[in-house]
Amino acid sequence: MPRVDIAIVGGGLVGASLAVALQAEARLRGWRICLIEPFTPGAGYQPSYDARSTALSFGSQQIYQRLGLWSQISQRAEPIKQIHVSDRGRFAAARLSAEEEGVPALGYVVENAWLGECLWQALDQQVVSWRSPAQVTRMQALADGYRLTLDDGSELECNLAIMAEGGRSGLREQLGITVSNTPYGQSALIANVSPQDAHNGLAFERFTEEGPMALLPLADNRCALVWTRATDEAERLMGLDDAAFLAELQQAFGYRLGSLRQIGARHLYPLALTAAQEQVRQHLVVLGNAAHSLHPIAGQGYNLSLRDTWVLAETLMASTAPLGDLATLQRYLSSQQSDQQLTVGFSDQVTRLFSTGQPLLAAGRTLGLLGLDLLPPAKRWFARQAMGLGTRSEH
Repeated sequence: MPRVDIAIVGGGLVGASLAVALQAEARLRGWRICLIEPFTPGAGYQPSYDARSTALSFGSQQIYQRLGLWSQISQRAEPIKQIHVSDRGRFAAARLSAEEEGVPALGYVVENAWLGECLWQALDQQVVSWRSPAQVTRMQALADGYRLTLDDGSELECNLAIMAEGGRSGLREQLGITVSNTPYGQSALIANVSPQDAHNGLAFERFTEEGPMALLPLADNRCALVWTRATDEAERLMGLDDAAFLAELQQAFGYRLGSLRQIGARHLYPLALTAAQEQVRQHLVVLGNAAHSLHPIAGQGYNLSLRDTWVLAETLMASTAPLGDLATLQRYLSSQQSDQQLTVGFSDQVTRLFSTGQPLLAAGRTLGLLGLDLLPPAKRWFARQAMGLGTRSEH
């Protein structure tokens, strides 16, 4: 039966980033890595108005810089030069700027298709092999690793299995890994929109009594919209024609970018805070959305997953123990635990605080936003969370 050293179940952005982070060391140590992915990577990047995108924090940019990928990624990365945080109907607002923080950008918005293309092009095919399109239907723990059964009936054994398939396949449950799931009772409406005025690298986080929204700068003067509403209300918005939808969006967002002129394809995602109760076992790591899935409004989910990925790669490369050694994997998790707890807590509390119309909490929000703008230490702390540097002073 074929055997590899590391099998990465899920070749999306998290899985591919891990493969890129490990491949130089893998070449030195003779490790063979296999990426197993249901969707075959495209033959090349094709620009699309409706491309989904990811907001990379400054910390994530630093990771891709260290991996030697940033010069290519940056060709289609739109810098976030300022973030404007406001609460509809109240005068308080906070403004974060890259210049004040002494960084080139607070973050960058990158189309997922372009980021994937950059990662796939960077893979060393002598070290990293693909099984695609392919899906793992069963994982069986062995004394020295895992046996994976694929949907074509073939099998593959590995010393270390990385579960990075977003939790869609039910593999966690199959292995008896408990998953906590806290629904927000909200859905995120995602689309790209074109404003009349130039966005000039300005990102907006706008909080309303119905739920938060974000408008992030994209290439070609588009903006990526994340609009969170109660699920039934989000479904109603999905059913509107483009003109009616833009009119409601304009009313909720205002005219800071002039009139909103074009809306692309809309996608709806129900929101919940999910977390795997185990992230490591002997010969197994749960990574990415399979480990934790956050509310998108704070833009922390992928950035946390990338930091997990980076620390896991560093821990594996620094270890002299055999791949899959439990003590090594626990060392990785211990070093990331405070980052995970802080980021998940920050994202969840911001979401809950800014999704309520309760008068006392709303007044507290106003004071909080005023405090952010008037108190440099508080503003600095908030900015570091937004940039993905909350527990990463070395960045």
